[in-house]
Amino acid sequence: MSFKYPLATATWDQAEYDALQRVITSGMFTMGPKVFEFEKQFASYLGAKHCVMVNSGSSANLLMVAALFYSKNPDLALKPGDEVIVPAVSWSTTYYPLHQYGLKIKFVDIDLETLNFDLDALEKAVTNKTRLIMAVNLLGNPNDFDRIKSIIGDKKITLIEDNCESLGAQFKGKQAGTFGVMGSYSSFFSHHISTMEGGLISTDDEELHHILLSLRAHGWTRNLPKFNHVCGEKSDDPFKESFRFVLPGYNVRPLEMSGALGIEQIKKLPSLVAERRKNAAMLQTVMQDHPAVLIQKEIGASSWFGFSLVIRPGVSLTRDALLSKLNALGFEVRPIVAGNFAKNEVVKYFNSEISGVLTNAEHIDSNGLFVGNHHYSIEDAVRQLKGI
Repeated sequence: MSFKYPLATATWDQAEYDALQRVITSGMFTMGPKVFEFEKQFASYLGAKHCVMVNSGSSANLLMVAALFYSKNPDLALKPGDEVIVPAVSWSTTYYPLHQYGLKIKFVDIDLETLNFDLDALEKAVTNKTRLIMAVNLLGNPNDFDRIKSIIGDKKITLIEDNCESLGAQFKGKQAGTFGVMGSYSSFFSHHISTMEGGLISTDDEELHHILLSLRAHGWTRNLPKFNHVCGEKSDDPFKESFRFVLPGYNVRPLEMSGALGIEQIKKLPSLVAERRKNAAMLQTVMQDHPAVLIQKEIGASSWFGFSLVIRPGVSLTRDALLSKLNALGFEVRPIVAGNFAKNEVVKYFNSEISGVLTNAEHIDSNGLFVGNHHYSIEDAVRQLKGI
């Protein structure tokens, strides 16, 4: 089905196709110099020391969690059974690595307006068993990291960020994804930049960077510097280091084509985000006081992945009616991420609990949806939304 107002559209032009052709001509298709160059440029954009590219944002989350199990830093290292707090509204692969590494998952409600952590609920959820908070910056909106850092205080709790939907967002001038010890990003087609498939992890911690490099490719030493925090010192003999395995890793390497695409896309990222913010400003002007629908309340400077529409509690409008109206106007529509994830059948496999009640997550699950935002003006679409 073709939609007048789709959820996502391509951000490529001839530069990306030329970059692909250069990789084809080179004959170097597996991870190579283009990937490494993109990692440097991406880290520079974020103001981070290190960046590791992988094959998806989901893999980025997996490696972030895994790295904490192999850190030698006692302030970071996790073990099975440790408690991790997560918002109840996010994507499936926010949660799966936490389960796969044996963590105790504690679901916390979200704020009905920001769609991020209900910060009072988060504060109540923290116990002396909590070792990790995974903050999710939803639909482009950064969390209030001042409040989260205040909640953590001097407790032995590590903060990481799932920033897959919020590349380019800022809180007090600092890039979202750089407030925790690691942050994940996605460069899938529908996200702020596209490398076909792709994901990235940023960190300022050198040890975690080295662990991520090893975990990304089989857990071997080949991609580590001579002196590193995983195996100490490598041999100078490349033959001996070819198949030396030191961590139980994966193969989640990106393609060289994805790195080449990333180099072109990162050049455009500031303007891509700026245009999305212009569209959001129009939306805020026309929808801020809508009698039946709430739009997302911005924290800091959102990069506006999409536009959430949540039916106000107590009004007679139903989501089915809203969905039908939007479809009739030509909008492609999706639920807000995965809704209240704690009610999904897969959770029966988790070691998990719910902190308090998930009132707002449940309201989002039954009464929320989102439509697309883009890197070009969508004034007509915003005007249509005003009349819903």
